[in-house]
Amino acid sequence: MPDLKAAIIPVTPFQQNCTILWDEPSRRAVVIDPGGEVERILAAADKLGVAPERILLTHGHIDHAGGAAGLKDALEARTGGPVPIEGPDDRDRFLLVALEAQNRSYGMAGVRNVRPDRWLKEGDAVDLWGHRFDVLHCPGHTPGSVVLVDRKARFAVVGDVLFQGSIGRTDFPYGDHAALIAAITEKLLPLGDDISFLCGHGPGSDLGTERRSNPFLQG
Repeated sequence: MPDLKAAIIPVTPFQQNCTILWDEPSRRAVVIDPGGEVERILAAADKLGVAPERILLTHGHIDHAGGAAGLKDALEARTGGPVPIEGPDDRDRFLLVALEAQNRSYGMAGVRNVRPDRWLKEGDAVDLWGHRFDVLHCPGHTPGSVVLVDRKARFAVVGDVLFQGSIGRTDFPYGDHAALIAAITEKLLPLGDDISFLCGHGPGSDLGTERRSNPFLQG
């Protein structure tokens, strides 16, 4: 990806991979899944010399969305203009409006409920400075999880849908293991073995490696 760069900032006790994605020529950036530690995310953007102007959410869990409202406010105070929050699919609305209630169990600082400026759905596209990311609805971990795919760059951001050697948890009341496996095998793997991806926790991988060796995708 010669013009598209990414940096991962693990945040919160969950060590969630908050990702700053930017266009190298313009230094314009987005922040994907700011789960918390807003000041750390801002400091990372400053160190990179990039200017975040949007926030993207892959799904509604607290470790991915808990800092989104605070980051939006901080960035808007800096820029004086709107910083929209986009995603996930509307089917995760119930999680985003209950972030503060969820946080009673975790006690993380700065968690606020989130209302996205734009919900993302299957077939949508997110344009980042000429880089087109197609939106795939991939439920199972949460009902509204989305994956963002730049087919030209052969790159994806998958949230907690797929990991190196594993898949997202489905042991929530709203989890659906069969739906998650179907989303991975029917939507992600057909994209091609050469698609590399960043995920919500741990190191990234590529679809070919996971197709061949991920134990959850065998048989």
